[in-house]
Order: sequence, then C-alpha cells, then structure tokens
Amino acid sequence: MFLHSLRARIALVFIVLLLVAQAAAYLVINSVIVKNAYRGAEEQLTVAERVFGQVLRSNSEQLTQAASVAAADFGFRQAVATHDSKTVASALKNHGDRIHADIVMLVDLDGKLIADSHDAGHDGTEFPFPNLIRTVARKGDASSFGMIGGHAYQLVAVPVKAPITIAWVVMGFVIDDALAREMSMLTSLDVSFVTFDRDGKWGVLASSLPDAQRASLNDQGQLADAGFVTRVVRLHSEGRTVAVLLERSLNEALEPYRRLQSALLLITILGVIVSAIGSVFTARSVTRPIAALAQFSKRIGQGDYVEPIEIRQHDEIGQLAQAFNQMQEGIQEREQRITELAYMDRLTGLPNRALFSDRLQHAIASAMRGGTPLAVMMMDLDRFKYVNDTLGHPIGDMLLREVAQRLRSVLQRQTDTVARLGGDEFAVLLPTDNLEGARLIATRMLRALEQPITIEGQLVDVGASIGIVTFPDNGTDMNVLLRRADIAMYVAKRSNLGFALYDEKHDQNSAERLSLMSELRQAVEHDQLTLYYQPKVDLETHRVKYVEALVRWDHPTRGFVAPDQFIPFAEQTGYIKAISRWVADKAIAQCAEWHAHGIDLAVSVNVSARELIQSTLPETFQTLLDKHGVSPEYIWIEITESAIMDDPNHAIETLDRLHALGIRLSIDDFGTGYSSLSYLKRMPVDELKIDKSFVLGMVNHKDDETIVRSTIDLGHNMGLKVVAEGVEDEELMLRLKALRCDLAQGYHLSRPLPPAKLELWLKGWEVQRTSTPDRRLIPDDSEGVLSSQGSS
Repeated sequence: MFLHSLRARIALVFIVLLLVAQAAAYLVINSVIVKNAYRGAEEQLTVAERVFGQVLRSNSEQLTQAASVAAADFGFRQAVATHDSKTVASALKNHGDRIHADIVMLVDLDGKLIADSHDAGHDGTEFPFPNLIRTVARKGDASSFGMIGGHAYQLVAVPVKAPITIAWVVMGFVIDDALAREMSMLTSLDVSFVTFDRDGKWGVLASSLPDAQRASLNDQGQLADAGFVTRVVRLHSEGRTVAVLLERSLNEALEPYRRLQSALLLITILGVIVSAIGSVFTARSVTRPIAALAQFSKRIGQGDYVEPIEIRQHDEIGQLAQAFNQMQEGIQEREQRITELAYMDRLTGLPNRALFSDRLQHAIASAMRGGTPLAVMMMDLDRFKYVNDTLGHPIGDMLLREVAQRLRSVLQRQTDTVARLGGDEFAVLLPTDNLEGARLIATRMLRALEQPITIEGQLVDVGASIGIVTFPDNGTDMNVLLRRADIAMYVAKRSNLGFALYDEKHDQNSAERLSLMSELRQAVEHDQLTLYYQPKVDLETHRVKYVEALVRWDHPTRGFVAPDQFIPFAEQTGYIKAISRWVADKAIAQCAEWHAHGIDLAVSVNVSARELIQSTLPETFQTLLDKHGVSPEYIWIEITESAIMDDPNHAIETLDRLHALGIRLSIDDFGTGYSSLSYLKRMPVDELKIDKSFVLGMVNHKDDETIVRSTIDLGHNMGLKVVAEGVEDEELMLRLKALRCDLAQGYHLSRPLPPAKLELWLKGWEVQRTSTPDRRLIPDDSEGVLSSQGSS
C-alpha cells in the first residue's frame, strides 16, 4: 500500500538513484585509497630495501675497518706469527669490543680456526664458511651471512699479512631481535630475518614482530593475515639461505587515509540522508499540490465552493490550480444560478415551495428533538385576480413584489421564513413560535397589507386570508401541517376573518374522505359509475330534444352516494378531470346509441373549472366525437359562471376553440357569479341556464322573479336560449312560460333517469303531448320512472 502512493514512489526512486550514486562514489574512492595505500606500501618497501642494503653495507664496512685495523696491528701480527694464542685472543676481543662485534675469529691458511671469541673450544675446527676465505683471498676482503651455533651473523674477513698472508681475521654482528627492531625503526616496517634450506623449510631467526604475530609466520615466511604487503630480500650467505622479510601492514598504510575514509563514509551517509530528505521534500513538493488538487476536487464534488485552492507556484501545477479555481468559479456561478432557479422565486426573491418545504422539514425535526413548538401560516391575497385582470399582469407582478417586501419587514428574525408558493399564495414558517406568537405575527402581516399600496400611480387595494397551524397540536408531519394550514386559510377567506386557526371540523379531507377518494378511483377505473339523464322540455312546443347527463354512484357497500358528496371532493383533489372524461365518453357513446335507434336527442355534459383552463379540452372532445361518430352539434357543454370567472382569458380561449368544433355551449347557474356581464358578450355561448335558487324563489319573492325576467330578456336580446332549472310545480312552469322562457328542467317534469327508463318516459311523454297538445301533461308513472333516485 505504501508504494501505491505517488509520493512514496518518487521518493523511493530518488533515494535509490542517489544511494547508488553515493555507494558507487564511495566504492570508487575507497578503491583508489586502497590502491594508493598498497602502492605507497610497495614504494615504502622499495625504499626500505635500499635503506636495509645501505645499513648492511655500513655494518660490513664497519666490520671490515675494525678487522683491517686488527690485522694491521704489529703486535697482533707478531702474536699470530708466533702462535701466541692468548695474545691473539686478547687482541681479537679488544678489537671486537671496540665496535661491539658479536663474534671475532682467526682462521689459518688451512681453513682451521685459530681463535674464536664466541667459543674457545672451536680452535682447530674447520671454518664453516670457506667461500668467504676464498673470496677474501681473491678480492682482498669479503662479506657474507652465515649460521653459527643456530644464530645468523653478518661476517667479514680480511687477511693478516706479515708481509704475506698468514691468516684471516673474521669479524661479525649477530642477527638478532635487537637488529630487527633497529632496522624496523629505520624503515618503519616490520623486519624479520629468516632462514630456509633447500627443501624450502623456513625458520625465523629474528623479528621486530611481537611474539603473537611472530608465531603466525607460515612456512612461506608471510603473515597469515592478508592485510600485509611483504618483500623477501635474500642475503649473500653460505650454508642455509638467510633472507630478510620486510612487511608493511596495509592497516597501518591505510591509517593516514582512515580519517579520509571515515569522512568519506560520513559524507556518503549524510549524502544518503540528505538525498532521502531531499527526495521526500521533492516528492512532497510534487505530490502536495496534486493532493491539494485532489482534495479540492472532492470538495467541489461535495458542493463546497467556499474557498479556492491556494498553490503559489508558477509552473504547470500552478497553471492547473488556476484552471481549477476558474472551473470552481464557473461551477459555483452556475450552481448558484441553478439553486436560485430551483429554490428561489424569481419574481419576489423569496424562497419557493421547494426551499420552504426543506426548511419546514428541518424545523419539524429540530422541534421533535428539542420539544419546542413551531407555527406554519398559509396566506392568500384577496382580490388579486381582479387586479391582474383589470390593471394587467405587470402591475400584478409589482404588487406581489411589494407584498413580499412588506412580509419581510414583518418577520424580523433570521430564523423565520416567508416563501411564495405560487400565484398569490404565500407561506410563513415560525420555528420557535407557539399559537400566541403566530397570532401576533398574523395580525402584523394583515396590518402591513392594510396600508395603501400605490403602483405606478394606481392605488391598489388588496387584503389577505391567513390559515394558522402549530406543531405538534395540529400535526407532526409536514404534508399534514401544510394541508391543514391551507384548510384554515380557506376558512378565513370564506368567513372574511383575516386569519383563522385550524379546527378539525373544517377538515373536509379526513380519513373517511381519503378512503372515499380511493374508492372513487376504483369506481371510475372499473366502470362502477352510471349516468342519469334529465330531460329539458320546450315550453312552447312541449318537445324534448335535449337531456343533461348527470353522474351517479351506487356504491356496493355504502349504497347511493349523492353527487354533492363526491363531486366537490373530486374538484378539490383534481380527480374531477378523470370523472369528467369518463362522463363525456359515456354520454357521447349514449348519444350515438340513441341516434342509431332513431332517438333524436342532444346531450349536455358539465365541465369543471380545472378542465376549462386546460388547453387540451377541445382535443379531448374531438377525439371522443371521432371515436363514437357523433356530430358535434348534438353535444352541449355546460360551464358554471364561477368556473369562467376563475380565469376568464383562458376560459374564453378554450370556449372559442370548442365552439369552432361545432359544440354548443351553455352557462350553468347563471346569475350566481360576479361581473359576468363584462365577459358574456365575448363568449361564444348558445344558452343561459338560470340558477334554480332564483326559479324556486319566484313564488315568494318578487325580486327573484325580476331577476328571472331580466335574465330571460338579456338572453333573448343576445340571441341565446334560456333554460330554467329547478321547476318543481305546475305554477312555476306556467309562470316561466308566461315570461317566454325557452326550456324548463326540474322534478315537476322528470327526475334524472337511467337511459332505459328515460326512453320509456319519452314514449309516454310523446303520447300525452300528441293527445292533449294544449295543456301541460305529466307522463304516467306506473312503471316507477319518476321514483328514480337522484337530484339535479
């Protein structure tokens, strides 16, 4: 794992390379030092050999001079000539002591010892070195080395002349440890005198070496330790060969270089350490920016754009860091822009629904942990739609910005949040407030909005409705709190209270309603709903050419579910679109079936406000007409006045497209809306349906009759048919006929009927109409047609 690191690999490569270089340099320099030391030792041996030779020659000359002095002494010559042995021995001893000779001998012409200072018992024995005598006889003097009594001597011989040679004086120095040490001091070498015979057997005569090292000399006359440089110098000798062994210890030769070697080793070690530190530093200098860039990339990946990367280098890594910073700035700007688009309302600058939901979720979690309350408020502007429609959308946008600014000024704490959820709907989160705190803030909000608002010289008057819920009293789930705050807001709006607190009795979407919603979906998907049809009677001709399709739900366990129990609920949840499509499909299919059987009826269906503002409604009806092969003039679409007024511009656009298809349009519940007359002239409608509340009130209230009469006159003046619904008795029907109303619909004529019973009713109606054309006839109900359940 260690070598997986780039820093480790770089450091390792540097360390290995520098270690190899340092080791190679150390080995080369050390090899040169050893060679120089060896060469120096060899040179020292050569010099020592010359010095040794010079010393031997000096000793030889000293012996020769002393021997010559003795041989020239008249008394000595007389003693030799007279064979006075005592005088000879005394003279020899005196002359030998004068130069500290170790041995003095007198040899006669026959090669016999006359006198020997070393051992008097040798008189008359053969002189062991005859070649020495012969060389002297030939050259006048001679020098040689020889073994006498187990000791080696440096010997010289000179003739004793009187005047002819009568004898030879032999004088010599012993070869011992003292001489070896003296020679070692002169040469700075270890000096050993050895002897060897013809068989090559060596023997140590004298040496400057300590006893322990002297014992280590092998048969070849060399130390067993290979750390010595040696040279063997053979000496001129008779008998066994005598040689001198000059030895130079390499350790001693290297001693002057030890400090250099130590310094070199120290420099090598320091070089390796410095190289390692330098390589690590170099690796870090390379990898640290890379690691910083990697960490920086991780921070960017995690969405942290707070700090740029700081790499103050002017190389390629610095350029890469600069490019990373530029990339960070670009990503931060784009993400900030994306965040603003995703979490901020672009019009007001307030948090949007997504951000508000996120903060509410966190606030709920914090409140659960801390056991603290929180409050949520939903606010909707009153009369905002009319501002938009009257003064235009730009003024409406400026109004929303002004409202947002005033709401911000009310919320002083940083922890409070005001958000725009869409349109003119706002939400407020108070993370630390209880119910009383929420009441106070709601009062301040209403007062802030009560202040006059002037936009481009126009005085705009708006109010607000606020719904308040608290945690945990009104719920612990975010969606539950928002839904209940929305319910409380609509209660405040309907009651004109300014703000309202949530109460369970106001919640129309209880668990029972949710269960009903699930069952309603199944009813649509499994075709469990049915359509009833209520006829519209022409008050002039008593003919029936139009019927209105009304949805009915016969629940398998609940029994009959009244439309006013599930239709408003479906409108609130948005499922009304699926029901309306199902109704349109079944009604158009029934119309096609009746036409196939010769029953000439036009069918009207109701469309909700949600569908009216959808641009796909005309395409939906066109598809269904093509599917069932029904001509569009046989289909009527009834739209409530309030549905049109929810969004008049979109509604009129959709109505124009439906009218272009050939579909007939009718305004249902006419007279219950507001300011509808300003749009009536722009709508391509064919019929007005007077709301049954006015029709039923005609009997007891003159004002209602006046409204009905005015509506009939208005419709006729605009070329529209007028239908009165809610006709419950004969008197109402006759009164409507007198007011020249075109069509009547109500229980007095017929309740909503299923297709089969409606066909029977039509037959009975047609029989009575043709048999008594001058009076209002009610069909026979012997088959229970009029007892069908339902209401219009």
